[in-house]
Amino acid sequence: MTGRTALADVADDVFGTTYERHFRGMVAFAYLTTGSAAAAEDIVQEAFIDLYRRRAQVREPERWLRRAVASRCTSWVRRRILERRHAFADPTRPVTVPHESASVRAALRRIRPRQRAALFLRYYLDLPEREIAETLGCPAGTVKTLLHRGLAALREHLDD
Repeated sequence: MTGRTALADVADDVFGTTYERHFRGMVAFAYLTTGSAAAAEDIVQEAFIDLYRRRAQVREPERWLRRAVASRCTSWVRRRILERRHAFADPTRPVTVPHESASVRAALRRIRPRQRAALFLRYYLDLPEREIAETLGCPAGTVKTLLHRGLAALREHLDD
């Protein structure tokens, strides 16, 4: 067995472990950010495919994955905004949300995507501000602002 093969085996093991431990959480993160279950699964699958291709070069797969998912979610949301600007919206289309969390989900949909992402990373994944900043590609001070304003907006929308 050559050193290259052993290194590839280790990279494969790390990838498999990363997939098992983080797939569901990343899908939840992407869903909260995008509001679409199908888009969330696609985004996370694409991120894992890219991670697999780069598995030998990525030193911190969990961090790399969070950043990749956050970036793809931001792009997805931006595309949807552009599509909405240029497409005819059907106001009669019903929206279905589970009853027990309808008010929270409705309030989350009303806040900005980056605030939603910051809140998810902080309160669902329990990440420190430094890692949230790295994931979202912004300074730690911006994360504090996103969290503060996101919580304030969430409270406001829940009181409506």
